[in-house]
Amino acid sequence: MAISRIPVKKSASTEVILESISDGVFTVDSDWQVTSFNRAAEEITGIPREEAIGRSCSEVLRSNMCGEDCPLAQTVKDGRPIIGRAGVFINASGNRIPISISTAVLRDERNRIIGGAETFRDLSEVEALRRELAGKTHLGTMTSQNAEMQRLFQIMPAIAASPSTVLVLGETGTGKELVARTIHNLSLHSRGPFIAVNCGALPDSLLESELFGYKAGAFTGANRDKPGRFALARGGTIFLDEIGEITPALQVKLLRVLQEKSFEPLGAVRTETTTARVIVATNQDLAKLLKQGLFREDLYYRINVIRLELPPLRRRKEDIPMLTESIIDRFNRCQQKNVSGVSTETLALLMAYDWPGNIRELENTIEHAFILCRTGTINNSHLPPEMLKPTLAAGRTTDLRTIRSVIDTQAIEAALARNGFNRLAAARELGIHKTTLLRRMKQLGVPFPERDGRSRDTQQ
Repeated sequence: MAISRIPVKKSASTEVILESISDGVFTVDSDWQVTSFNRAAEEITGIPREEAIGRSCSEVLRSNMCGEDCPLAQTVKDGRPIIGRAGVFINASGNRIPISISTAVLRDERNRIIGGAETFRDLSEVEALRRELAGKTHLGTMTSQNAEMQRLFQIMPAIAASPSTVLVLGETGTGKELVARTIHNLSLHSRGPFIAVNCGALPDSLLESELFGYKAGAFTGANRDKPGRFALARGGTIFLDEIGEITPALQVKLLRVLQEKSFEPLGAVRTETTTARVIVATNQDLAKLLKQGLFREDLYYRINVIRLELPPLRRRKEDIPMLTESIIDRFNRCQQKNVSGVSTETLALLMAYDWPGNIRELENTIEHAFILCRTGTINNSHLPPEMLKPTLAAGRTTDLRTIRSVIDTQAIEAALARNGFNRLAAARELGIHKTTLLRRMKQLGVPFPERDGRSRDTQQ
């Protein structure tokens, strides 16, 4: 609530209005002494009006904006009202209260500025709701609104509390290492190191020494002892990425570590132990490798204790706006830039793209745009050329309605698939009525499946 001009003498009706509103209102004179303080101001601050009136406003409303950043002082100085500026103040109980502030000047009958008025709104409930919503879409540094990811968020704290080996499945670029780091940070091992090893980047001979270490004299050039990654990860977590790339010979030694928590460095005569939590990941079909004889059955069942499967970005396109904003914020901090976001047209292109490289490709695309866009808004001219050709050839419109349609189509198709094409169950998951779901499917052109789950409907 903003007040453009308030007369010095308040009528009885004005007093009644100020007492009835839910926003706190106070006025000050030219010496910054509080001259009036309404009922809502008392309730929000916890300070009775008789204690507030006559005191400096900075003593009454102990805000983070007092001093040089005082919005009321700024308004009195230039005569321009301020509307809805966010801030925080400390109430009488010592609690931080988030508020929204609006200011105006006080003038006398001759239109001379003789003080100011400030209204403030308690945003505690709004802030609590924001934190609640953020808690549902964030886990550590992971962000998602997707239903599949939400289910992972719900179980990951329990997984982190367990000492069991975790198998993370997902295409390249879906964020498998980020999941492993999140589990580590939520676990009792969080005070220990997080050691990541890409098993597909090294041949067996080098990978073995990298994992288990070696003793001086174990081979030519080994002039001194070198601890392996399992030794370095003691008390923490070791993340073995691309586990499907290691050969059966090395799989035997890895199995021993998982079963007995012990290993032998190259050239050692004594066995060493490790207390590291083990998380493995792969983008391959381990069951298929098992049938082909390329992956040991005993190791497969040893690592397949807890299994997490990450959906590709094309199945969680509703996350693209949020992920894009998060990546832009990170690049702004790292590169000390001030890119405000992406244009509506560009966001539509990002939503329409299938992202074969998943989140990693999205990050690379935004990084490419940051090189060309120094400030302001990222637009189509800042995107890699390969992203523009398919979409422009298809003649797709690029407005907010297109974005909404893409998101809704993805969400409906995913919900139907997860619920065996049971439209009633899908509607319940989406939080809408079945009739609304059918109408939206027709609008979007989502095909009706041959089997609609009616037999399941009757059971619910």
